[in-house]
Amino acid sequence: MNLHKTVMALSIALCAAPLLAAEPASVIAQSKKNTAAPPWLPGDQWGMANTLGAGTMARCAWHMSQPKAQTYELSYIRSATMPLSGFSGPYLTKPKGSAGIPGTSQVFNMESLGEGAEPGQQGTQIDALGHFGYLPQAWDGKAPLPTEGARYYGGFTQKEVKPTPDSPLLKLGIEMIQPIITSAVVLDAKALVGGGQPMKAGETVTASHIEAMLKAQGLSKRGILPGDVVYVRTDWGDYWKDPDTDKQYYSKAPGLSYDAAKYLGDKRIVAIGLDTPFIDPVPEGMLAGKAGAAMRPVAVGVPGG
Repeated sequence: MNLHKTVMALSIALCAAPLLAAEPASVIAQSKKNTAAPPWLPGDQWGMANTLGAGTMARCAWHMSQPKAQTYELSYIRSATMPLSGFSGPYLTKPKGSAGIPGTSQVFNMESLGEGAEPGQQGTQIDALGHFGYLPQAWDGKAPLPTEGARYYGGFTQKEVKPTPDSPLLKLGIEMIQPIITSAVVLDAKALVGGGQPMKAGETVTASHIEAMLKAQGLSKRGILPGDVVYVRTDWGDYWKDPDTDKQYYSKAPGLSYDAAKYLGDKRIVAIGLDTPFIDPVPEGMLAGKAGAAMRPVAVGVPGG
């Protein structure tokens, strides 16, 4: 994973030093005591961000207070030549002339983005809960997309979230995301699933893989705590090239299996991040409608346990 600009305040439970990877039992016990648990209030728009607060800050503070604590940059540098989402227009910026405000001594410099650039969906970014909904049935791609039947987190309807094509998100927007100050667990799927090589397009990280990675990294006893952020290193980030000459990064990728997503949801993590453009596995040809979704993996046992 290429890391450039910090986007969140996080401490990371590192696998490189097992003796210091996890917080002391007293810190974990106190953080659990101070971490909210569901059910959330009716009409909630925070989701698992409800777990953030004194409990997660305590874990973060412990890691940050360690003598060998380090900071890590977690995002790519944006440019007009970076890999771009196939659902957006070119990421082109146009500098504006220096401007001022009459009656003041201020001079300021700005730039504009080309139409369709969608800066919020390019490069390193985080999705609001309203970014994704679901339909009662799979769409065949032939008839118009039946958005009126879509549902979102919390049971919100299309009419409540985005009633018209030109409407912004009226519910579950990015403004509902709380400051994420917590501990994070980095899982090395390249080592365990990929056997030391980048994971392949369409390949999945399963719940069993997650438990095996926790064991291999000395984190089985700690586990994944409510309010954690989980990062999964697939090494697909090696295909991030700037300039993007081979057009590979956004065309396909590995991702999480359904049971892994459910496993992490049951753990009540606050966010998941991969060094891929998608959370779901995307086999080659899927985005072009030339291949189906990734096959659901067969459950496997956790090595040695």
